Amino acid sequence: MTGLIVAGVTIVAAVVVGLVVRSRNGRIRTSGDGGAVTSAAPGGRAQDGVAPDGVSADGATLAGLPADVRDALTGEPADVTLVQLSTTFCAPCRQARALLTHVAERTDGLRHVDLDVTDKPGIARDLGVLRTPTTIAYARSGVELLRVSGVPKQEELLAALEPRLSGARRPIAERPEGGRPTE
Repeated sequence: MTGLIVAGVTIVAAVVVGLVVRSRNGRIRTSGDGGAVTSAAPGGRAQDGVAPDGVSADGATLAGLPADVRDALTGEPADVTLVQLSTTFCAPCRQARALLTHVAERTDGLRHVDLDVTDKPGIARDLGVLRTPTTIAYARSGVELLRVSGVPKQEELLAALEPRLSGARRPIAERPEGGRPTE
């Protein structure tokens, strides 16, 4: 009888954990308090002394990031860079990569960079990332704007980034009533 009770409790706990993880998948979390854009140090903690344009008083916003992330941000210029942290054998990572590449190619001022952290777990640790895929949106100055664990939802991501993108354009046309999307 005890074994049956333990099995029942284990099943209920597994279902609850599964539902919590499922509800958080793809949810966009803005950085800072109240949705305001603030700088984030490794681990997602907001830094003090950040100007409204995202540059810290000591100019160390980019310096506080892991080297691979810093290199991704200082590559091609973009208003917002989506840094996706992936691992080699992650199936949702491939889905997120395809979606983010598609969105970045069709949106002015947006760039997507995929970092494989399979052999570099220190990057994920320094950024406070516990699962892949995780996508972190950074402003040009290195300020963390938002993060998404799991595969993001395209429309929600674009809506959250729209204020930071200059001349943003929608990647696909709206769906006509009951029809397919048009390009």
